[in-house]
Amino acid sequence: MPKKVFSLTRTFLLLLFSMFSASACASSAAKENMPPEDYVQWLEALKKDMRRRGISQKTLDTVYAHNFFKADSKIIKTDRSQAEFVLTSAQYLNRLVNQKRVENARKRYKENQKNLAPIAEKYGVPENYLIAFWGMESNFGASFGGYGTIEALMTLSYDTRRPEFFRNELYQALKIIDEWQIDYQKLQGSWAGAMGHFQFMPSTFNAYAVDYNQDGTIDIWSDFPEAAASAANYLSSIGWAEGQPWGAEAVLPWNFDYALTGHNHKKALKEWKKLGVKFKNAKISDMDENTQASIFLPDGRKGKAYLALPNFYRIMQWNRSENYALAIGILADYVENQKKWQALDFPFSEKLKTDNVKEIQVFANKYLSKTLSEDGQLGTKTKEAVKLLQKDALLPQDGYPDERLLQRIKAYTPQTGLGVPVPERKLHKGI
Repeated sequence: MPKKVFSLTRTFLLLLFSMFSASACASSAAKENMPPEDYVQWLEALKKDMRRRGISQKTLDTVYAHNFFKADSKIIKTDRSQAEFVLTSAQYLNRLVNQKRVENARKRYKENQKNLAPIAEKYGVPENYLIAFWGMESNFGASFGGYGTIEALMTLSYDTRRPEFFRNELYQALKIIDEWQIDYQKLQGSWAGAMGHFQFMPSTFNAYAVDYNQDGTIDIWSDFPEAAASAANYLSSIGWAEGQPWGAEAVLPWNFDYALTGHNHKKALKEWKKLGVKFKNAKISDMDENTQASIFLPDGRKGKAYLALPNFYRIMQWNRSENYALAIGILADYVENQKKWQALDFPFSEKLKTDNVKEIQVFANKYLSKTLSEDGQLGTKTKEAVKLLQKDALLPQDGYPDERLLQRIKAYTPQTGLGVPVPERKLHKGI
């Protein structure tokens, strides 16, 4: 065969092979990017469900021109992640209510006071609290989360951990698009679907967001006054007590009965005063002495004690975390009182792992016949159960699980019970 013909034939064959290889690779890549069949079926059922609930076909066609499928989503990883250690309340507060955030909050307060004053007057929620929520939720608008709300809620609805909750929030998000004709790509927020300056879940948006400037739409992303008015409307609607503080740091007498602490144990202010409790907030002395309040110890008897007034529980309706509510209250106080920021001390030896707390929850469920979520989190129910365990273990009933309680649980037998002392483990800094 002539060299020229051989060369042309070889070139043709190489070109044909490369075209075949590229086509095969493209086909393989396309196949990999195709969602699995069960997802396709789930998506079709989802769209039918949303249509049944009242979402228009136009909105469904617009939104689901893209199927939102991700085989390995960061959203799921974030949802599954859990801190190895339980932060003490003081550590949490030092991290979130730090000097930089306090200074930024005061700056933002001055910049926005003119916009916030009429909102505060209309809804009865002070400007300093709105600034505190804004700082905690989106770092004063600097971080909405970076996730598309529809994409995040689609992923979490398809997941198996809390699909019904997120499916309902997905419906609420589609309802926003439907009713307010908002481009679904504008709905941006956290990995869990919270949106805008104050991180409203879609259901909260539909229930409490307001068209503050009366332009026919609601914008909680780029219109800060409208977002702030929506936040104030929410707090007012759930019962914010106008003119009252969130609470205060409390000073307990030396012989205080720790069994009286906890959010389920409320007394009138005058009763706490009779027991020798003092409060580090002058405003409380001017309040109605019949106002119900509780004393709680987020870091146990070795840490600080706090008085929780009705507004503290309104903050906890926004976010059920006790530490979050404390952070909001303390940051709001810093904005108002202009005091110098000061870091909180914390007892290093009380830092338990989440697995330790899970172990205590598992034991409490069996020993006390409780139904605690075995999630390693120190919620109100877990703390109340801990107090009961501490009572049987002959330990101070402060509701805070520590090494002594953990060791007595490990040493427990039905014959000896919880009350048998065990050598206390010596902890060192850094453990």
